[in-house]
Amino acid sequence: MQSTNVLDAPTPDASTAPATAPAVDNGYKGNSHVSTTNACKLCTPLGATLAFKGVEGAIPFLHGSQGCATYMRRYIISHFREPMDIASSALGEKNAIYGGGPNLKKGLLNAMQKYGAKVIGVATTCLTETIGDDVPRILTEFRAEFGDLPLADIVHVSTPSYNGTHMDGFHGAVKALCDQLCTDAAAPTGRVNVLSGMVSPADIRHLREIVHGFGMEPTILPDYSETLDGPALLEYENLPSGGTPVAEIRAMGGAAASLELGRAISAQETAGTSLESRFGVALHRLGLPIGLRETDRFYDALKQISGREAPRELALERGRYIDALVDGHKYVSGLRAVVYGEEDLCIGMTSFLAEIGVIPVLVATGAKNRNLAQHIKAACGGVLRHMPVVREGADFFDIVEEAKTLSPDLLVGHSKGQRAAREWNVPLLRCGFPIHDRFGGQRMLHLGYRGAQSLFDRLVNMVLEKKQTDSDIGYGYL
Repeated sequence: MQSTNVLDAPTPDASTAPATAPAVDNGYKGNSHVSTTNACKLCTPLGATLAFKGVEGAIPFLHGSQGCATYMRRYIISHFREPMDIASSALGEKNAIYGGGPNLKKGLLNAMQKYGAKVIGVATTCLTETIGDDVPRILTEFRAEFGDLPLADIVHVSTPSYNGTHMDGFHGAVKALCDQLCTDAAAPTGRVNVLSGMVSPADIRHLREIVHGFGMEPTILPDYSETLDGPALLEYENLPSGGTPVAEIRAMGGAAASLELGRAISAQETAGTSLESRFGVALHRLGLPIGLRETDRFYDALKQISGREAPRELALERGRYIDALVDGHKYVSGLRAVVYGEEDLCIGMTSFLAEIGVIPVLVATGAKNRNLAQHIKAACGGVLRHMPVVREGADFFDIVEEAKTLSPDLLVGHSKGQRAAREWNVPLLRCGFPIHDRFGGQRMLHLGYRGAQSLFDRLVNMVLEKKQTDSDIGYGYL
């Protein structure tokens, strides 16, 4: 079946919406929209796809039209610069009427035969959710029909894009992996589960290094630090090496504790709460360790679990970062910033900016009902002189219109802010996902003292570069 090029599809506009369409409260006074022109979020199954990619021997499988897989492959490859295979049930018009069960079953067999997949992560799409495909029932039938074959483990998650963001898909897939693979009580392992959230491969590698520094072995879920940032190979691998081993996922119920990184998910059921309720694994819920204070909280939790102090090498990183703040504070203090992107990244970056003297004036995310303002206040812990304007369910059109009134000196977020930064002649500190207009997005470090140091150095140098560029004489020393 020919792929659908979703990038050529017309963007919905309020003027084309039915007159009877209900108004949507998007948090902006005096404005009601019936459509989104440029959402500050991505597809729900895209997040699930990234999570499934972090399991050893796994292939993501989208139950829907082929165009969905094409769109997501394009986005992911552009950021990670790695091959990205996504299996698809490739539904067409006939399947929209009669159901996609036969395509799903055939696609699963093909994925096992072609890729040798040990795990298949099935994520639904808008189409299959709308027509009402009962995926759990179809998978039960599949196992009964082909039970004589050596079948892969199949994990499924419901991810319609009209009911959430890519972060909902990511966290939903991680919970599904825990719920459907970790089903039996395990003997104590002494390991610590690290539920990292959607961070970069470089961040995942650093998290592993930090946990090792406290004398513990982590089970990081998902772990796409190799599958989406691997070495050059002479022979192409159908399924890249790396990922969280299935055996480790099955044993997560025997861990000493779980560290779940993300404040904005605290009101929902997650993999961490599932492991706690089913197996009694102690849960430590923290924010993404971005900046000094949030990283201190992360280290305190590791100290509590391990009974050890941070090793000297990691403690030195904290001291170097503080020294850099003393040296570079004068360049960034008082600058005004607009922050946008995934909700937990926004919280962490706002805390980081407040610590270094930058004033966040607007923080916006495409997610809804995340109590973003409350979490920002808690993460910043009094270092904010004034709370920024906080927007949930935000559209980039509205973000840009409101930001114009706030006179920002810089933007903080992913590549979609590039046009506004160029129009306003202000720097854009690129972070998060997706980074399409720069190289090395998969190697950007955000977490820990080392990540804070990297962010601070990049930000200061961006400010200095702008001053040089805007100056008639260029300034040889700054």
